[in-house]
Amino acid sequence: MSSDILFYCILGILILQFAVETLLDYLNARRFGAPLPEEVSQLYDTEAYTKSQAYKKANYRFGLWSSSFSLVLTLAFLIFGGFDWADQLAGSVSLHPLLRALVFFGILFLGSELLGMPFSYYHTFVIEERFGFNKTTPALFLADKLKGWVLAALLGGGLLTAIMSFYEWAGAGFWVYAWGLIALVTVFINLFYSRIIVPLFNRQEPLEEGPLRERIQDYARKVGFELRQIFVIDGSKRSTKANAYFSGFGNQRRVTLYDTLLKDLDEQEVVAVLAHEVGHYKRNHILINLTASVALTGLTLYVLSLFVNNPELSLALGVGQPSFHAALLSFALLYSPISELTGLVMNFFSRRFEFQADNYARDTFAADPLISSLKKLSRNHLSNLTPHPAYVFVHYSHPPLTQRIRNLRST
Repeated sequence: MSSDILFYCILGILILQFAVETLLDYLNARRFGAPLPEEVSQLYDTEAYTKSQAYKKANYRFGLWSSSFSLVLTLAFLIFGGFDWADQLAGSVSLHPLLRALVFFGILFLGSELLGMPFSYYHTFVIEERFGFNKTTPALFLADKLKGWVLAALLGGGLLTAIMSFYEWAGAGFWVYAWGLIALVTVFINLFYSRIIVPLFNRQEPLEEGPLRERIQDYARKVGFELRQIFVIDGSKRSTKANAYFSGFGNQRRVTLYDTLLKDLDEQEVVAVLAHEVGHYKRNHILINLTASVALTGLTLYVLSLFVNNPELSLALGVGQPSFHAALLSFALLYSPISELTGLVMNFFSRRFEFQADNYARDTFAADPLISSLKKLSRNHLSNLTPHPAYVFVHYSHPPLTQRIRNLRST
């Protein structure tokens, strides 16, 4: 297949993805004013419901503008030789293939981040601020960006260096070694994310002794779940929104509760949320998701190995000289429809896993405190209670609130 055909394929994929996403957003927005289901009909009073509608509309308009800007920028870069310009600039820094690749991706990453920063700033300090969610200061916003960039450079640059080294050494068989390395990194991050990454951005402290900790430990003993590490994270330094999550597995597992969660929920509700998270662990969802992610990575790398040596793949971006890094980027764009399909499958199973975790919490603890906690969190987050089914199918990793309540109330 010629580079010209591949070029137009990339253009078509980008435009089609934008059209599909825009249609889904539109369908979802059309349902903002739909009557609330009976299960959540009393969740909002008139003032809160009006506020939730305004919040959803503000995010809808913002998403439309930001996605349109991203599409126009990407198309312009493709059509007017932006990728060739970045490659030439990288070549002026170094002609060594590895250094040139690192500079090339560095230019694209930094340029994308800088151009996207005004949108991120507006969303945080205008939309989130207007609706009472934002607690981030400009200094913290900038610090988070800088730390994120450094982490991306270290992790992304390190992986790219290793993958290109494998390619130079093993040729088309590089994908096996790259897969093994990425699998190790993925497992390592899952094990030590809370110990290494989180402290760079947030303060974590052990949950203090008291009635809540005793309730949690009593429940954990009841279901045979050894839980020693319970931490509270200062999520309130950035947002009023609440969350809780498990990280790690084996003797590295820990549960992290946002301080905003402890503020929003009573003790019974916090334990119910924890029971849901324990359900994920007991049903092996963490290991299943990890295994699926590693397997999909292997499949993607294998397909990449079949095409990376084709110079037409690089030339489709408009670069003057075929290279591994240009072929890698072109492949990522062409492969994105397959990634979308695998994402649909992952989301489908993720929603089923959420139902299973809810069922576990209901069966081992109680349904009512979990339902009340979900309602409180949805109300406090101004969540969309009437999402369009197509939007849910494509984007939701968790079932809508109404479906979760119906499932929890079923026998």
